[in-house]
Amino acid sequence: MQKMFDTALPFWRGNLHTHSTLSDGCLEPAEVCRRYKAEGYDFLALTDHFIGLFNYPIADTVDFRDDSFTTILGAELHSGPMENGELWHILAVGLPADFAPGDAPHFRPVEGMESGPEIAARAVEAGAFVAIAHPQWSGMTMNDARSIEAAHAVETYNHGCAMGCDRADGFHTLDLLLSEGKRLNLIATDDAHFTEPDHFGGWVMVGAEANTPEALLDALKSGHYYSSQGPELRQISWDGKTITVESSAVASVIVQGHGIAAVAKHGTSLTKTEVPLSRFNGSPWIRVSVIDAAGKRAWSNPIWRETA
Repeated sequence: MQKMFDTALPFWRGNLHTHSTLSDGCLEPAEVCRRYKAEGYDFLALTDHFIGLFNYPIADTVDFRDDSFTTILGAELHSGPMENGELWHILAVGLPADFAPGDAPHFRPVEGMESGPEIAARAVEAGAFVAIAHPQWSGMTMNDARSIEAAHAVETYNHGCAMGCDRADGFHTLDLLLSEGKRLNLIATDDAHFTEPDHFGGWVMVGAEANTPEALLDALKSGHYYSSQGPELRQISWDGKTITVESSAVASVIVQGHGIAAVAKHGTSLTKTEVPLSRFNGSPWIRVSVIDAAGKRAWSNPIWRETA
């Protein structure tokens, strides 16, 4: 029986996508960090828009760290354009403070600027965990998505996009990329600006030895985390025939795979749920969603498996 999580490690709650007055958010960095800490988060990445309009900020949040709360330096990178003419939005968590700006003076393409794939690759080379941000909100095509080869994840739930324009989703993009063999994980985030109810709605739970930027980044890059709006994923184990999902009390457990492959189990206060895998014999990957009685979800990263 294979297992997804090393349950000997503690899990830390964090938001990977946040803005402040250094770009288009409405709160100072100190207040953003204070609010996340007060809400029970263990860590935060302040990811302001890395663009000339805002003087290419990488928020210095080191002074807001303490024994129970840490921060990871990062930014939302912009370059492009995508096929629709808009700039790319690339989430980069774990950037060095001196990450070199590209040529992105504003939110419009300029001649000769880096491509999205180029700035994503540069961020990965600099040590960052990189995610393709809000594909649905951006109007991203599959050609766009395929072009980003240096990425760890797709942002599949963005709470700000859910509240501001009902375009929160990145699962369609992720699942098609998985079925093309791209080994990507997923993240849920806030994208908080605090200008609307765009905060405390989506996060990651990261299994790491310590709540330090270095340990958290290593765990993110290795995929040792899950994403949530509230429910807990406590363990996922599988063999050739069955997958077992251990969770906080939920109403539905759904396993998805390539194409139309999906199996759902519904009930009351489900905490240990077995799902047969016969439906997924032709699928090289599967992933798990759980949904609680209030409609809140949690999502596993994809599991890659030998197909029968």
